[in-house]
Amino acid sequence: MAAPASETAPVRRLRAPRIDFGAIRADLGEPPDFDPQSLAEAAADPAPYGRVDMTALPFVTVDPPGSLDLDQAVHLIPDGSGFLLRYAIADVAAFVAPGSALDSATRLRGVTIYLPDGKIPLHPPVLSEGSASLLPDRVRPAIVWTIRTDADTTPVDVEVRRALVRSTGRLSYPEVDRGALPEALTGLAEFGRIRMDRVLARGGIDLDLPEQEVEPTHDDGWRLVLRAQTPAERHNAQVSLLTGECAATLMLGAGVGLLRTVPPAQPADVDRVRRAAAGLGVDWPSGLSAGAVVASVDPADPRGAAFLDLAATLLRGSAYTAFTDGPPAQPLHAGVAAPYAHVTAPLRRLADRFALELCLTAFDGSPPPAWAVEALPTLPATMATTTRRANEFERAAIDLAEAVVLADRVGEVFDAAVVDVADGGRSGVVALDDPAVRAKCAGEGLVAGTRTRVRLTEANPATRTVWFTPE
Repeated sequence: MAAPASETAPVRRLRAPRIDFGAIRADLGEPPDFDPQSLAEAAADPAPYGRVDMTALPFVTVDPPGSLDLDQAVHLIPDGSGFLLRYAIADVAAFVAPGSALDSATRLRGVTIYLPDGKIPLHPPVLSEGSASLLPDRVRPAIVWTIRTDADTTPVDVEVRRALVRSTGRLSYPEVDRGALPEALTGLAEFGRIRMDRVLARGGIDLDLPEQEVEPTHDDGWRLVLRAQTPAERHNAQVSLLTGECAATLMLGAGVGLLRTVPPAQPADVDRVRRAAAGLGVDWPSGLSAGAVVASVDPADPRGAAFLDLAATLLRGSAYTAFTDGPPAQPLHAGVAAPYAHVTAPLRRLADRFALELCLTAFDGSPPPAWAVEALPTLPATMATTTRRANEFERAAIDLAEAVVLADRVGEVFDAAVVDVADGGRSGVVALDDPAVRAKCAGEGLVAGTRTRVRLTEANPATRTVWFTPE
């Protein structure tokens, strides 16, 4: 597998003035504040489950800088010819009683929404950034996965149990990339590289698209950022993905659970992307999978970026799939080319709390809790609605930042790449070289993957709209 472009891709930033994101909250309608009963329940002690004492194991957390809602703590070391992974996940079910006011409030929210000026949390911060968060040097209730793998990162033994843990350090991705490697991370980089190769070999697709973000500056301003994943992020993601695969296997074996599914791409769709690759100058040798081609493409190259946007259509149809009477007809997630479940972010994602509980009972062979099973019919719709709302908030924040950054530059001409087209080339999306903006473009002759020059015709912060036309 070629080295991911994110290992060398720069982080591009543009300084923006002060921006008021309050209008987004008002326009899109954020959930109501937590009621007093929910806040009181969030501050209560966790349920007294029986737990294994794992506080002597030096777990660490690895997250974006400044994060306090720490769902996961990892201890991953070489083990003979393979790896030994211990992965502690915040035990949110110990704090949220079924049928409680807090339970109802979290079902309304579904996910944590991240905005540049603060988050709209799934749980009250006293819980998500306090008593349930795996903060360093504090004993916390957790659900710990113990996964032994062979040299190919294939699981050979899996356990999942409630435990007490104590994280010994809170590390950020940049710190790990600079070489901050305590005992708990001695196997992370090798594990991540091997597993990425394994997923590609079985037909998975890992889209490494740079993400637009809005960051605060130290002087009350904002930066619009185009940022690729770092190696530490990609390797750490593989820990979560492997755990999600193990969770799916447990629930499928028990015949009851909640999967994150993406159907395999249809041959006609793969052929369509293959034909487009030739037009974009992307090499697709005979016999090479779509995932392997995607991994070879540089997202910083205009034609590569256009190809990756097109390849993303091979992962359409993502959903939460619940089942209570045996495995579903389509259990696969095409991104990892295996069954997969969300179980590693219960502080930030509602579904994980229920799936984790089903994994615990599947592992020990006990009946699944009624409260988790009863929620399964409605959870897919809840997650679809709340995830879509979170995406709308986050996209609106980017749109606003782009409009503010460009508001006084209407009429200027910019170098850009065409990354998507529609209407026979009469409209599309362009990515500017500088600033880090992706916006709509209307005009004749747009060709995906080509370099072009575009004129800014509209940048309206009030409507959060930006438009270009070909020069």
